[in-house]
Formats: sequence, structure tokens, C-alpha cells
Amino acid sequence: MSPGELKLLCVKPAMTLRDALLRMEQVSRGILLVLDSEGVLARTLTDGDLRRAILKGAGDSSLLGGLPLTSPIAVNESADAADVLRLMDAHQIDHLPIVDPGGKPVDVIFRRELSQRIWLSSPHLGNEESEFVAEAFKTNWIAPLGPHVNAFETELASHVGVGYGAAVSSGTAAIHLGLVLLGIKPGDTVFCSSLTFVGSCNPILYCGARPVFIDSEPSTWNMSPIALEQAFEWAKRESRLPACVILVNLYGQSADMDALLPICERYGVPVLEDAAESLGATYKGKASGAFGRVAVYSFNGNKIITTSGGGMLMADDPDLVVRARKLATQAREPAAHYEHIEMGFNYRMSNVLAGIGRGQLRVLKERVVQRRRVFERYQEAFADIPQIQWMPEPEGYHSTRWLTCFTLAGPHANQRCSQVMKALERHLIEARPVWKPMHMQPLFNGAPYFAHKAGQDVSARLFDSGICLPSGSNLSEGEQDRVIDQLRHALTMGRESSLAA
Repeated sequence: MSPGELKLLCVKPAMTLRDALLRMEQVSRGILLVLDSEGVLARTLTDGDLRRAILKGAGDSSLLGGLPLTSPIAVNESADAADVLRLMDAHQIDHLPIVDPGGKPVDVIFRRELSQRIWLSSPHLGNEESEFVAEAFKTNWIAPLGPHVNAFETELASHVGVGYGAAVSSGTAAIHLGLVLLGIKPGDTVFCSSLTFVGSCNPILYCGARPVFIDSEPSTWNMSPIALEQAFEWAKRESRLPACVILVNLYGQSADMDALLPICERYGVPVLEDAAESLGATYKGKASGAFGRVAVYSFNGNKIITTSGGGMLMADDPDLVVRARKLATQAREPAAHYEHIEMGFNYRMSNVLAGIGRGQLRVLKERVVQRRRVFERYQEAFADIPQIQWMPEPEGYHSTRWLTCFTLAGPHANQRCSQVMKALERHLIEARPVWKPMHMQPLFNGAPYFAHKAGQDVSARLFDSGICLPSGSNLSEGEQDRVIDQLRHALTMGRESSLAA
């Protein structure tokens, strides 16, 4: 609900029944909020209340203040959607005002919203996936490996311009395999972007290696070349040069490869490109995931295309990919019996899921267009609110806008972000904070960290002030309008609460 609509719902006791009927017809919500002289909610008024008053003889010019008093049913701002629904059920009502500590209405929730949750990034399936899956069932080839796996690897490699691919069970599994392929062993140092999901760096621990985290830069939100250079200088002094750099492409956008790769090349350190969130993006005309010695994609349920769960390891070196496939199938040797001379993993993708992936790949370009349009509609809708600062997209970059992300400028940003996300959740709209940086996670307590500049921790600031909005390619314009209305209202509430504090 927009602030303007809430204002229209609020009326004074001196309003006549006729004017109340006209107002109710204008707002089309079936409810008005009657406020006392201090702006405190005195009662709710439904179209049924007005009909009953007229049937009992009240005239058009009768005042709302003359109607029988009823105690308002409302909840405070700490209530969640479950609390709201329980109270609606208990009183058999379809709307519930939200009031601040002083009893003044700040929002209204309607029952129909609570049956229509809007997700952050839900799977978006098309028509072709079912044909590939049906073929897998028809041929009884549903176990790991199979023709769909081979075809998915070939088709994705061709799509992004990388030589070869190995389809695996998750993006995290692909990163783990990538580190093994690059020879990471216990005690090694691995540099990794700090602003990322934990799946980017948990595999460092799987290998017994030691992570060092690198800050983001403001212009891309991805790894800072300045911080990376500082980390390498430190590592050289400490005789701890990394065995690998995990370079993450965040929220559908590539990192600044022209600035980052030469640093790694100068020190002779290979790059594992974590493109889990950026399939479909390009950097200066080249596909995201085509820059590292090894790269990985994720097909988790919330990604731009999905296999429900899965990932892909990519490389131009065929020997690396052949070895990845072997390691991912328990490192079985080519023998009639099960022969093993090294440790392997159960990481291969099933033929059924690869069939889904083949169907999804056919609509990848369309999904990128759809997600970018979602971002553009948000950007247009909030062009008048300078406190919203969108994730930048520098010239030469083409982001998928996998998730639409923004930060709130100004004081008390973290408090305001929490208020905004809680207000959206009351209306069953999923929004999330920007990733909590890995150098702030208890799991990695004590790991070295290099900020963008002295006194400028970019990733911590982004986490403190950042929000990710519903961004799915299947988000309808009506659903997005609902997000826009509720976000605008939540921002107004947050600003007023901040000023009051």
C-alpha cells in the first residue's frame, strides 16, 4: 500500500456517511480507518458497518462519530505475517491495521496478500524442459550421467565460448573440484572475494587450505584491484603467496577482469572464476565464466536458469575437464571392476536434471532480458528517491541483474534496512540483505582481510546498507507493482521512525 492510499483510508469522526461511502468507493478497499483528534486509530469502518447504520435509520448527513463505538482490532509493527493471519482468522476479518507505539496507523494488511507470496527469485520453467525429462524417463536413463549430461555440457560450453564443461551436483561441488584440479592442498593460501555466499569459500576449508579475503570496490561491488594488490604484497612479504584466487562475479555482474587478471598473472597465480551468479552476463563482449583457468556456474533453484540443483565446471583445457569428470565419479579407474587409486567424490549431475538444464539454456537470453526489465521498472519507479542507490553497472559490462540490489544512503542505514525488510515480509514479500561478507562470519574468524582502502571497508558497508528485491524473470508487472507500492510505503515508515529516533 502506498503512503497516499493509506492517507485516503484515514478519515475523521466528523465525516458524513455519504462522504465515507464515496471515499470507500474511491479507495476500493472495503475499509476506512477512523482516527481521533490525535491521529490515533479509534475504529475500523467497513462497508458492512455503513450498510447496517443506514438500515438502522442513519441518514447521509449522519457523522461517523455518531456510530456505535467498537474497539479497533490492530497489531503493532513487530507482528509478522503469521501473527496477522492468526488474528484475522480469530476475528473472521480480511484486513488488519498496523499501528505504531502511539496507536497511529502506519499500514494495513489484506488477507488476499497473504495467499500470494512474492519470492526473491523463484524458478522459471518453460515448455522444453518437460520434453527432455520425458525422454529421460522414456529411455529409463535417470541415473547420474547419460546423453542429456553430455549434451548439456557441450551446449553450455558452446553458448559461453569455453572449450569444455563437466556437469556436477552443485556450484559448490564445482568450486571444490576446481581447487583440487589447481592443486590446492592443506596449508595452502587461497585468496577469495569477501562479499559472496559461503559456498564460494567453504571448499577452501574442504581442501585444508587457509582463506584470505579481499574487499569489494564501489564501482562494481566485486573484488577490489586495490585490495588484491595489497594482499599480494603482504603475501609476498609473509612468504604466503596464494595457490589460487577465487574471483566472484556478484549478483549477475562480472568483476573488472582487465584490472584483476594482470595482477594474478604477474604473480603467476591461477584464477578460479566463480560465475555461479552471473551466467548470461558479459564483460566487454566476453561471457562471464570465460576468464578463469577454471570457472564454475550454479543452477540452484534461485539462479537465472536452474536444474533444481546443480552446477558446471568449465575450462578450455580438456585435460582439466576430463580429470574433473573422473574425480566427480568417485575417481573410478578404467577397469571392469571398481578400481580406485585416489580419493574421488560423488558429484556428477543426473541425466534428468541435465535435461532440465538443456531446456532452460534455450531461454537464457530471454531470462536475462526479463530480469533486466524488472530492474529497469524498479529504477524508473524510484527515480525520485535519491536515498536508493542501485548496484552500479559500468560501461562495457552487461549484467543479468540476477538480483536487483540497492543500498540506502544516509544515517542509520542498517536500522532502516531492517525496518524495510520486516515491513515487506509482513506483506509476504521476500527481500534479503546483501551478502554478509565472509571476513565478518564467525566461521572465518581470524582470517586475514584486505579492505579496499584504509578506513573504507566497502563490503561491510554494502552489507550494512544493502537490500535485494524480488527479481524473478517470472515476476508479473502486477506483483512488481505490489513490491513497489509496499517498498515506497516501507521507506516512508522507515524515514519517519528514523527521524523520531
